[in-house]
Amino acid sequence: MDMLLEIAQTFVATCRDVFPVLALIVGFQVIILRQPIPHLRQVVVGFGYVLAGLTLFLVGLEKALFPLGKIMAKQLSAPEFVFGTKIVPQGPDWWAYGWVYVFAALIGFATTIAEPALIAVAYKANQASGGTISQWGLRLVVAFGVAIGIALGTFRIITGTPLFLYIAAGYLIVVVQTIFAPKAIIPLAYDSGGVTTSTVTVPLVAALGLGLSATIPGRNPAFDGFGLIAFASLFPIITVMGYAQLVELWARIRSRPTKEE
Repeated sequence: MDMLLEIAQTFVATCRDVFPVLALIVGFQVIILRQPIPHLRQVVVGFGYVLAGLTLFLVGLEKALFPLGKIMAKQLSAPEFVFGTKIVPQGPDWWAYGWVYVFAALIGFATTIAEPALIAVAYKANQASGGTISQWGLRLVVAFGVAIGIALGTFRIITGTPLFLYIAAGYLIVVVQTIFAPKAIIPLAYDSGGVTTSTVTVPLVAALGLGLSATIPGRNPAFDGFGLIAFASLFPIITVMGYAQLVELWARIRSRPTKEE
């Protein structure tokens, strides 16, 4: 009964959140455009699916993904696991948390590969490019960027270094890459950074940051627990443009005439 009550409460909250979107679409269609809603039955059924899906997804986040991320972060950074004792040494070295970086990179890679928004963008990019851009190639490059970003973000939490240093350096790299990268790939690279922060990646990454900052001595979850999502958005831009630059460089090298020619 408690679970059903919680699902019902979440459903009501979801309806409240989705209602402005529905009101905006219906209002423009009926009042501004003065046209009947096309395929009304399909629209109603579709919104029903949206409400049901969002409700179950939010309940699943609260019951599974958030707790899982926090538990894994706490277990991997617990003194008993890291140092073999409950006593944390004074000023523990950052490399003692190697398994945290490995887990962060793997969870970033895996969740990005499964991200529905990235799958949709990769599919459209493949269509628009006439097959030149591989769906799996783009997804792997973006996932690799998220893996690097999340691992570096956990390093920031463990060491306690300021967030702005990483973000400033990262966007400086992005600006330089934007100048020299192939022009056709730049918009896709920026969009690839945005679609990584969606339904699958954000819950686990946010829970990882909060759980890790709650376990590391001297860290405050309110200040240090957030920021990983920024890394997940930034580094795919770097890896996508970097991959395009490497491919372009390799093509130039192969096109150069050899001495025998």
